[in-house]
Amino acid sequence: MRIVIIGGVTAGPKVAARARRLLPDADITIIERGGLISYAGCGLPYVVSGQIRDINQLFITSYGAKRDEQYFANEKAVRVLSRTEATAIDRNKREVALTSLESGETYTIPYDKLVLATGAGPFVPPLPGLELKGVHRLNNPEDARELADQLTAGQEAVIIGAGVAGMAAAAALIKRKLAVSVVEAQEQILPAMLDRDLAALLAYRLEEVGLEMHTGRQVLGLEGDAEGKVTRVTTDQGSLAAELVIIAVGARPNVELARRAGLTIGVTGAVAVNAYLETSDPDIYAVGDCVENRHLVSGQPVYLPLAGTAGKQGRVAGDNLAGRRTTFKGVLGTSVMKIMDWNVACTGLGEDQARSLGYETVCAVNAAHDRAHYFPGHDNIILKLVVDKSSGRLLGAQGVGQGDVVKRIDTAATALFFGGTVDDLASLDLDNAPPYNTPIDPLQETANIVRNKLDGVAATMTAGQLHDLLATGEDFVLLDVRTPEQFKYRYVGDPRVIQLALGELRARLAEIPRDKPVVTICPLGTRAYEAMRILTGAGFRDVRFVEGGLQGWPYDLD
Repeated sequence: MRIVIIGGVTAGPKVAARARRLLPDADITIIERGGLISYAGCGLPYVVSGQIRDINQLFITSYGAKRDEQYFANEKAVRVLSRTEATAIDRNKREVALTSLESGETYTIPYDKLVLATGAGPFVPPLPGLELKGVHRLNNPEDARELADQLTAGQEAVIIGAGVAGMAAAAALIKRKLAVSVVEAQEQILPAMLDRDLAALLAYRLEEVGLEMHTGRQVLGLEGDAEGKVTRVTTDQGSLAAELVIIAVGARPNVELARRAGLTIGVTGAVAVNAYLETSDPDIYAVGDCVENRHLVSGQPVYLPLAGTAGKQGRVAGDNLAGRRTTFKGVLGTSVMKIMDWNVACTGLGEDQARSLGYETVCAVNAAHDRAHYFPGHDNIILKLVVDKSSGRLLGAQGVGQGDVVKRIDTAATALFFGGTVDDLASLDLDNAPPYNTPIDPLQETANIVRNKLDGVAATMTAGQLHDLLATGEDFVLLDVRTPEQFKYRYVGDPRVIQLALGELRARLAEIPRDKPVVTICPLGTRAYEAMRILTGAGFRDVRFVEGGLQGWPYDLD
């Protein structure tokens, strides 16, 4: 069998490796337009930050072998044609037209089965000034090498785009002690990962440590000096000084080759495939960042380019080339990243996504410690669950924090994959030891908040709702149930605030007005919930507690 794979970065090499193990006699060729193959693209920001000092580490195996043409020839018996562009596919003749980018030679290569792993390319908005010196992308190792060599501590840098790529670039530049501003057209950072509440909290915390955010601003262009070096980024709300600019607006699937070949392009603009990763031509497969996938929760087609998906699809396509008929079930969009000292993760649908699809949702935000509070090194995390109100089915989960949110989101992703409910999640037999966890895992605590809300045991208010309420003249009581020592350190400065420690509440109920709504608040939400139950049990009619407490409060405090 003659197998030709177009694309040699992530998914393509995985297809080749799996196919070779199952088809020892197959003739396998990888076509790669670039000069670099099988590199770890997710490591590029860490090259820029200096955490990975040798960029060659992105090209070697765990045992030190460099993944180049010779490696694939010797260890995989796979021929790699780098710096070679596939220009056309003749489906009738089963041939791919190639052009050598070194010599200009054109020729064709026959195939029995063809795999498209053409990936995605950066979307570059048509802005004036993109040609100026000091304007960069961060899409491949050469970009990372060039950018890392030009950084100087104290430079003023502007990142255009606050998605995953933009925020990763911002974190890398902060690590190198640059003054960094991020400009985003949408009203929040990480719009594809986080709901507005968690995004607002993360942005607030990052601004506290020096990262400057400018959301809801449209970039109009770049300005430069007489020497052609970038000096400013102009927006619809003023301009920002810039000695260095990174364009990180997003990615688009590379589908032109597939389109010219007459293959079906899906509604998302990526190549349409079935569960076997076959395109509309059963002799042509497509994998990785050029492919449209099915979302496992909504069932709808989505474009979610992720390295983990590319690797899994590579194995599936390799199986099917060997006749195994393995299916790729779909995606949840499970993503994780580190921004400075903050871990960020998500899986499934966000709250707004779920509602736009017609779900009636119930959500919960929970602030917790990632392990026993008395164990050295514990830290805070904020988790959010999105649940279908009628069925209790999990729809999505998100988390931010300096503690371990990642294993909680992986747990949620597993529950989502198997169609679990909030009751299933709360009942999982998870670990419990001080170095690793709290007696009840924070994710399960979050599930219990949802269950309490569904059962009518908990009435809550989000941080955003409280913030809006404080801006009105409405007469209510904000009951802060922290200790006096905690309260005087940092507090909401408003005449409607009453400070009364939880341990004194039952004895001092008479001090709380019964004719006003009461909102309770504490650092994490646990004491505020206890206070809400005490007041409700004592006959107070309108009592709610603030989910996530002051840890989840993305606004200034006095």
